[in-house]
Amino acid sequence: QVQLVESGGGLVQAGGSLRLSCVGSGRTFSTYAMGWFRQAPGQERDIVAAITWTLGVTYYADSVKGRFAISKDNAKNTVYLQMNNLKPEDTAVYYCASDRNSGNYHNLHRAAEYDYWGQGTQVTVSS
Repeated sequence: QVQLVESGGGLVQAGGSLRLSCVGSGRTFSTYAMGWFRQAPGQERDIVAAITWTLGVTYYADSVKGRFAISKDNAKNTVYLQMNNLKPEDTAVYYCASDRNSGNYHNLHRAAEYDYWGQGTQVTVSS
């Protein structure tokens, strides 16, 4: 069993920055990729960014390219999401997720590809 715990959410003004963290734990934490998703009220859960665990290949949703950066620390089983130039439309609950072994980079944008999820952290951007 894998546990994922997010932190770093909060309230920020438009144009500001936040850094989210997600720590993975369990008897054996191994994963093909880690992803960050977000879900606003009444909306579907959408991909924000993903990163493959071994090679560090990244994927970004078009809406966050140039503003957000995903990174990882394998030794700490931690994935980060640096969010800059935040906009009110970035307001959502942000979830991290683990794709244990799909090995399929081209499907990393699909929530169904992920096996374990964190509890989520709220990000609110005021205008």
